[in-house]
Amino acid sequence: MNFANKHTVITGGANGIGRCIAETFLREGATVTIIDIDNNPIKGADFFHGDIAKKEVLERFVSSLNRPVDCLINNACIGCGGLLSGCSYEDFEYVQRVGVTAPFYLTQLLMQKNLLAPNASIVNISSTRANQSQPNTEAYTAAKGGISALTHAMAVSLAGKARVNAISPGWIDTTGSTFEGADAAQHPAGRVGVPADIAEMVLSLCSDKAGFITGENITIDGGMSRLMVYHNDHGWKLEG
Repeated sequence: MNFANKHTVITGGANGIGRCIAETFLREGATVTIIDIDNNPIKGADFFHGDIAKKEVLERFVSSLNRPVDCLINNACIGCGGLLSGCSYEDFEYVQRVGVTAPFYLTQLLMQKNLLAPNASIVNISSTRANQSQPNTEAYTAAKGGISALTHAMAVSLAGKARVNAISPGWIDTTGSTFEGADAAQHPAGRVGVPADIAEMVLSLCSDKAGFITGENITIDGGMSRLMVYHNDHGWKLEG
């Protein structure tokens, strides 16, 4: 996988999974541009400080780019709770603008400005939350469901111009913590995920070796969403 002449743009690349994705592309020789609301640049990457929920910020960001984009990674999203907390109309709408509207509009702007390189690759970071939930996660879950659906729509619309895929992470620890016992054992893979598990798949999807893959949503959760869970089965017990 040779990314020496590739330009990668990553939203939400200042921290967590996004930062690991940026560092992985830099490792492979790519030119990396990050846009993030957190002012936390990465050595070797171009950095644009701004809130992608704002239309004018996205427009200024695209105007600042000086070369076409080969790989667009729509990673940024936040959570503002849901029905059981103080998630307001404005909070819910803001999460959708970050998680769904921004990826759509950023792609559209790149096309309008002729800044989407031929045979580009777009990778949207969704979540297993698009298909399973915990209480009080409506804002984030809706955004992840939206980006999953947006992925296959974009793949069809951009046929012949760009490949568009999504990755749905499960439990990915971004704190460097060590998880043992039940936390690890509940994953068929035997451990909690780390950002590199996602970053390496992003890199693979953006490579020429993935040239026949588009419109896909790849779940990376250590097999957790495939595990059938019953009360009192293999030590599992429903409490409360």
